[in-house]
Amino acid sequence: MQQAAAEVEELSLAERAYRAIRDRLVMLEIRPGAPINEEQLGQSLGVGRTPVREALKRLQYERLITTYPRRGTFATEVNITDLAHISEVRQELEPLAAAQAARRATAADRANLTALRAELDEDAPGRNPAELMRLDLRVHRAVYAATHNPYLEDTLVRHDNLATRIWCLFVDRLSDMAGHVEEHGPLITAIVAGDADRAARLARSHVEGFERAVREAI
Repeated sequence: MQQAAAEVEELSLAERAYRAIRDRLVMLEIRPGAPINEEQLGQSLGVGRTPVREALKRLQYERLITTYPRRGTFATEVNITDLAHISEVRQELEPLAAAQAARRATAADRANLTALRAELDEDAPGRNPAELMRLDLRVHRAVYAATHNPYLEDTLVRHDNLATRIWCLFVDRLSDMAGHVEEHGPLITAIVAGDADRAARLARSHVEGFERAVREAI
């Protein structure tokens, strides 16, 4: 019994470590190319090395870290040439996710999305870039969760994380970050209203606009 409880606790610590390290990598708080120190990460998160190692295994699969024999583990470099490949996937799957969210969202999902819509309306132009990007991530992840398709959700979370790293790299050159994030407002409205066709159209337009904005900033 005690062993089972310990295993559950270890899993929860690994999940907590995974989410924290993932978001540091996504937001470039751990810079591209920076070495990954398991001990330092564990100390900063208040967990042991085992949960950190489990988290790093997942993050390597998600292309956020890279391990080199005899050299160590490093945050993956952000390569702008990946933008076309990432966008190609997102342009097909983001509209699907938005449409499925409109069809399948539960009352709790719709309440969560409505609360996020209220945050968007609070004064997006007044927020700093890091706050805007974190809000953008939260909206995307809420939409993916509302699809109730774990395979679709997992795929899109991973690709949105990679897209956000590119966004962070060029944030100082983007002219209208707030406007890009505010595009989520009509999308959320369509999902909450159950309008799958409109949600799909808005999602595709949002992804296309993101790629266009980044290319203009390069």
